[in-house]
Amino acid sequence: MLRLYNTLSRSVEDFKSIKPLSVGLYSCGPTVYDNQHIGHIKRYIGDDVLVKVLKANGYNVKHVMNITDVGHLVSDEDTGEDKMEKGAKKYGMSVWDIAKKFEKQFWDSIDAVGITRPTEIMHATDYIPDQIALVKILEEKGYTYEIPGDGIYFDTSKFPTYFALSRQNPEELKKGARVDFIEGKRNVADFALWKFSFTSKGEPRRQMEWWFGGPLEGKLSTSENWNQVPTEFREKVGFPGWHIECSAMSLRALTDFFSANLPYVQSYLTPQVKNLQTIDIHTGGIDHIAIHHTNEIAQSEAATGEKFVNYWVHHNFLIVDGEKMSKSLGNFYTVQDVVAKGYDPLALRYLILQTHYRQEMNFTWESLDAAQTALERLRSVILNESEGSLVHDHTWMKKFMEALNDDLNTAKALSVMWEMVKDQDLLPGEIQGTLLEMDKILGLNLKLNPKSQIPNLKIPEEVQSLISEREAFRKAGDFGAADEIRNKIADLGFTVEDKLEGPVITKK
Repeated sequence: MLRLYNTLSRSVEDFKSIKPLSVGLYSCGPTVYDNQHIGHIKRYIGDDVLVKVLKANGYNVKHVMNITDVGHLVSDEDTGEDKMEKGAKKYGMSVWDIAKKFEKQFWDSIDAVGITRPTEIMHATDYIPDQIALVKILEEKGYTYEIPGDGIYFDTSKFPTYFALSRQNPEELKKGARVDFIEGKRNVADFALWKFSFTSKGEPRRQMEWWFGGPLEGKLSTSENWNQVPTEFREKVGFPGWHIECSAMSLRALTDFFSANLPYVQSYLTPQVKNLQTIDIHTGGIDHIAIHHTNEIAQSEAATGEKFVNYWVHHNFLIVDGEKMSKSLGNFYTVQDVVAKGYDPLALRYLILQTHYRQEMNFTWESLDAAQTALERLRSVILNESEGSLVHDHTWMKKFMEALNDDLNTAKALSVMWEMVKDQDLLPGEIQGTLLEMDKILGLNLKLNPKSQIPNLKIPEEVQSLISEREAFRKAGDFGAADEIRNKIADLGFTVEDKLEGPVITKK
């Protein structure tokens, strides 16, 4: 039986789905305003393992992930810029183009490290009416208040179990845990459900705005159609809070709270609830516990009157050389950086699997060297042990699954795998067969010939710079300039091969 650590109870529990052999799983997805780094990817590899383990235990999994393309402010205090607006200014692009650019980088990274894409992918901007509906329901139930010129807020004092997930002390919060206290907030933990674009401070309008109030609510407002907005509704034109999107989309995809046949917001005010069900599993990073997921629980349970999620699964951070990853420290790495340095991206997956998802992981290039060597050894076993029929050994598979069913202990599962490889009582075909069966969960693509993979190169900085410059030309569609740079790289003794996961560099 699968056992999972539940952040809500702070204990490892036997997993029991709401419906027999059927699981609804919601993953907090990326905010697509900039590149996703390898720390982000660590979490999604963890989610991928969870989904694969559930399936190995016979469950049918509906895995839903959101793409945050609006509403995520740079602070947790409901102040500052929307991250999408910030990214647009940084790169000199529209917010819509920024979203497309960095969503592609995210999916390229996901594909490169062998993650199976979710069953359903939901963009926040596609579900604004659902988010408005949820805010209106909370208003009807008396959980909200309005700060003129700022937004609509959730009153946490009306939700007695607000701190159940985070286990924070509200008195400690008052002492400065959330420093930027917005004037007009009733309680320090109260949070924005909807932010108004216009404030008393005269802040500029945003690129993404929607109606809130009136017959046209839910319709995107732009400079072209601004004059269509009735004067009495203009002060509430704005955008959703980050937290409300996940509640609206998870309830939409995994419960019966919203009726699929009711397209207009007005209809949601009296939702037709049919067999309302709680979501089985919700995942995210440990940084989501104190605020984002705590707020999701409050607004969802206040709206539905039901338990929101049964199992909360949170992944710990990845640090680099003992320090927090930061562009200012020069230790901010993406999957594309890993590939550009000559590593197989699945070596990164192997490295991440060596650390339990609830433990902090320390990334070093030396550890990635070792992971790549180990991966190539495993692929060599598949390549060389060619005699005998491919069958898996049930005893070793049982040990392997016992490790994974013990709160997704991938480090122990890898250890079991290596013990199996060294078992001299197994026939070659049994070793191969068992390895491939284990790989259905590990996702290391062990069938790949190691000789065809990226060698462990130490690429000179000059070549790395040329590779980055060439990629920029390719993305801009200037393939002539890209070919010229390829020739320069060749003159320095390296060749470039373009693959889905990025440029593959080999020494001539």
